[in-house]
Amino acid sequence: MPALRESWREWFDPKQPIVTQLYRYLRSEILTLSIAPKVRLSEKDLSDRLGLSRTPVREALIRLAEEGLVDILPQRGTFVSPIRVNQVKEAQFIREALETSIAKRAAETVTDELMTRLDRLIAQQEAAIGVSDLDGFLKYDEAFHETLCEHCGLHRTWKMLQHVKGQLDRVRYLSLPNNRLHVDDLFNQHKAITEAIRKSDPQSASDTMTKHLREVYSTIERLIRSKPEIFDLSEDQE
Repeated sequence: MPALRESWREWFDPKQPIVTQLYRYLRSEILTLSIAPKVRLSEKDLSDRLGLSRTPVREALIRLAEEGLVDILPQRGTFVSPIRVNQVKEAQFIREALETSIAKRAAETVTDELMTRLDRLIAQQEAAIGVSDLDGFLKYDEAFHETLCEHCGLHRTWKMLQHVKGQLDRVRYLSLPNNRLHVDDLFNQHKAITEAIRKSDPQSASDTMTKHLREVYSTIERLIRSKPEIFDLSEDQE
């Protein structure tokens, strides 16, 4: 594993609950593949390296297991889960069902404030691409979709999406390095969604969002061919 203690210091806030912070930190490390699929996570090792007791580490790992990002195997240990293809596809199904409707509603209820926020995020994405800042692009990508949820008053929907799309996010993160054309495609799709909303065109906003979200299907097939060792292709996945 990477030098966890150094990056943990950037997250740690003594005013916030330790378990919540540790869960978010480890989740981020897993989603960005800083901690790779199938790596063993030892409670003792994590507590020693992070300077924490084992209780918050155990509770954070349980939360990650509930989300399907780690596997707790009796008598064997705790491991970062492989990327389970069925779960990626299920998360995509849920995301498409919700976010196409959200894009449509945003186009039906567009405001100047919404367009100001979307235009700012488009500019930030473009700037991140210009300096090859992958983390920045993904940050503003997430903010783009969250902004649409917030505009529609669907805060709990966004939280639910965050909970189910962890496996999907690992695929998204894995797909971007050394693939400028893919990044450009995603950016141009964000611009097209923004313009459809600006024109108050619900059908175009929904259709463009559908195309945008379905990019994952071709992406995952390519990644399975190049990195089969980190995927689980079995059909029986809870």
